[in-house]
Amino acid sequence: MIKKILIGLLAGIICGLFSTGGGMILVPAFMYILKMESVESRATSVCCILAMVLASSFFYYKSNYIDWNAGLLCAVGGIIGGYIGAKALGKIPDYILKILFVIFLIYSSIIIVNSS
Repeated sequence: MIKKILIGLLAGIICGLFSTGGGMILVPAFMYILKMESVESRATSVCCILAMVLASSFFYYKSNYIDWNAGLLCAVGGIIGGYIGAKALGKIPDYILKILFVIFLIYSSIIIVNSS
């Protein structure tokens, strides 16, 4: 139980600081620390992310940081994309998902470093 709370705490801090949702912390922690299967780890992280996003969104809202027009339009796309991704999750081999995730992280890192 302590491991699960600590994983959630770390993911929540990362979510609050970097607005990532915590999936970069949760999925590997679920797989390697809690020994969950890959698909179960991803599905469980989505459940956890919802709570973290709601909590951090409240504080962003209170600080007037939210662009509602962009946020709501992206949310519509996110709902559709989330549905497509969830349907595809069980059909894509785990090693392909890992490769795609690493490519995504590298690409995102390059974009962030170059924007500084």
